[in-house]
Amino acid sequence: MTVRAKAHPRAPIQLPEPPAEFPAAPPAIEAGFGARVSPYIRFTRQEWRGLRRGTPLTLTEAELAELRGFNESVSLAEVVDVYLPLSRLLNLYVAETQRLYKVTATFLGKRPPKVPYVIGLAGSVAVGKSTTARVLRALLCRWPDHPKVALVTTDGFLYANQALAELGLTRRKGFPESYDLPALIRFLADLKAGRRHLRVPVYSHRVYDVVPGEHQEVDRPDIVIVEGLNVLQTGVPSPWKKHQVFVSDFFDFTMYVDAPTEVIRAWYVERFAGFRALALRDPTSMFHRFAELGDEELRAHALKVWTEINEVNLVENILPSRERARLILEKGPDHGVQGVRLRKL
Repeated sequence: MTVRAKAHPRAPIQLPEPPAEFPAAPPAIEAGFGARVSPYIRFTRQEWRGLRRGTPLTLTEAELAELRGFNESVSLAEVVDVYLPLSRLLNLYVAETQRLYKVTATFLGKRPPKVPYVIGLAGSVAVGKSTTARVLRALLCRWPDHPKVALVTTDGFLYANQALAELGLTRRKGFPESYDLPALIRFLADLKAGRRHLRVPVYSHRVYDVVPGEHQEVDRPDIVIVEGLNVLQTGVPSPWKKHQVFVSDFFDFTMYVDAPTEVIRAWYVERFAGFRALALRDPTSMFHRFAELGDEELRAHALKVWTEINEVNLVENILPSRERARLILEKGPDHGVQGVRLRKL
């Protein structure tokens, strides 16, 4: 009987050499997919304008003046170039979603409650989110298929200043942990369940705090725009506040208002000085406390607040969520939108 010698268990395994003709990795893979492949289609402002396709301008200059935020210069030309095509796109999305609800109702054999189309809008402090949200709301409510449009800012879900102080979060205001996230999620869940007469806390930028006893009522609108710093996030950094459901889970469409960090910094400092000027004769305003500061002192203080708080929040929490947005508005130093990125379906 022939006995075969057993291979030593520690003998090295010889792998076959790859064939000489094996193709090299494509350059896009070698460089990383981000270098060549993007999930977005990018449009210049002129290209985006062409997608308006005859959508009528329903805003007047006087109405637009009421919608502009402090120190922002959005013009009717920008409404035509940027916001009319965007309102047309959203109108198409809403119409398809409404049809989908009808199909589902037919399948189930019952009529589901009216559920609003929810748009999440994120971006840095001072980047112009609020003006974008107000202009968009004004345009969307003029479409006949969805005339009832509500705008909700997540500032109302910030913990009150006293609570922030007790939690040691005064200098973390605007960071994810400074919000009453369970209350915000309950509101969105009730909204998507079709419940009526929902109440949202109101935040005042004049006194820089939630207003006790004041609420905004949201009663089954067709569309809701939810605007806030961190609405596109999928997690909370604090280990004691873990949630299985996130704010972004309730959105049908998501947007991000973007600009270079150094540009936003300049806007923030300029806005800070402007708010102080408005508050000189209003002792109830939070900015009245800076009335005695000279211009250079005021600028130095604004830069300190930006650098130590707002820019940290932008870099750590807000900016990383940008690529989760379906659509990104790219703004230039003049506050105008220069380009648009739309995620490929």
